[in-house]
Order: sequence, then C-alpha cells, then structure tokens
Amino acid sequence: MAGHSKWANIKRQKARVDAQKGKVFARLSRAIIIAARHGGGDPAGNFQLRSAIEKAKAAGIPSENIERAIAKGTGTLDSDAPLEEIRYEGYGPGGVAFLIEALTDNRNRTAADLRAAFNKQGGNLGETGCVSWMFEQWGIVTVAAPTDEEAFLEALLAADVETYEILEGVAEVRCPVPALETVSETLKEHGYTVFDTESRWVSLNTVEITDEDTARRVLKLMDTLENLDDIQSVATNVAMSDALMEAMYV
Repeated sequence: MAGHSKWANIKRQKARVDAQKGKVFARLSRAIIIAARHGGGDPAGNFQLRSAIEKAKAAGIPSENIERAIAKGTGTLDSDAPLEEIRYEGYGPGGVAFLIEALTDNRNRTAADLRAAFNKQGGNLGETGCVSWMFEQWGIVTVAAPTDEEAFLEALLAADVETYEILEGVAEVRCPVPALETVSETLKEHGYTVFDTESRWVSLNTVEITDEDTARRVLKLMDTLENLDDIQSVATNVAMSDALMEAMYV
C-alpha cells in the first residue's frame, strides 16, 4: 500500500534542521546504549546495535564515545546511578497526543522537565496509558525512492511486507520490528540502497491542526522535548497541511 505521510515529512524536515544544529550526538549515543542493553554488546549478533553504530559513525561520533556507550548499555562501565527506560505520555496543544521514550538516571528530574515543557505550551503530561493506545510500534526501513514501483512491490513481497510510503526522494517500508534485519537485507539483495532502519511509534489516528499558532506551539513542544538530555524519541499524532507545514519552516 503506497501513500504519503505528512507527519513523516514533518519529521524529515525537522531532522534536517536538528542535524544542522548538532543535536544528534546525544540521541545516537543513547540509541547505542539501549541496543547494547537489549541485545548485548557484540554488533555482529545484534542488528539494532550494528545499525546504531553505523548511524553514529556516519554522524562523526568518535570511536571512544561509541565504545563508552556500549559499555554503559552492557553495564560494564561504572556509573553513579543505573539508567532506566521509561515511557511518558501526554497531550499537547490542540489535543495532539505525545508518546515519549526516555533513558534516565533520575526519573523525578525527567518527569519534572517534561511537565514544565508541556505546561509552557498549554499541554499536560498524562498518566501511563492515556495515549499509548493510539500508537503501534513498527520497524521502518528507509530506502531510495523506487523508479519502478511494480519491481519495488515485488521486492517487498519477497521480504514478506507490502506497506510503504513514498516521501521526498525516499520510500519508507513498514514491517514488524523483529523483521527489520530480514527486510533490510532482502531489499539490499534486490539492489535498493538502504538509508536507515529504526523502530518507530506510528499513530493509529491523527489530529489535524489548521491554525499557525497551534502548529507553532506543537512544534515548539516537540523541539523542547527532543532537546531534553534524557529523551530518546518523541512521537505524536499531529497532522497539518503541506502549506501550513511549509509556513513553519520559512
């Protein structure tokens, strides 16, 4: 099933802006920590870790920083406090749902920072379960946009998936998270360039924002949350028109 995702395009635009601002190092290091924690510190046997390391190297993170992140994830590096994975949920401006993943050594500090960010933009941090029912976790494989969609669909069927979205110059293929490595390798075998693999929370419904003030507050809240040291990922169910989205980035 092909389609176009305005939210995915918003995230891609934001990612470009974030990369220019040098925000990616901490997030990539945390991704390595999480991958090493769940699958061990050997990249050869841990696809999630291998992918995280590749992204970190591409971003220019020094090898010693990568090794330190692996050590933190496997627990071989002494630390004053253990790192804890926590999911937070809340509502932003316009009733937009937010699902946030954090890696923290102080949950009280993290919750306080999140609550302050929500309150400042007219939202509120909610209880566990208040919005998570609106999301599903999927594996996403990003490849160069196909020139022949029929051949691309054949490659997807070989990988046992058929859901994808065409974005700006790329296609995002959706699959179960455990199938990420298989789908990625199958697409490579069919000659497609794989740019990225990740697990992502995908909303089951959307909240359409139509006015600039609410849109700016939603995006400001996203920026604030993503810039917090403890935050690993932020997912929302916001939707807005292409014209409104472009107005936010001029």
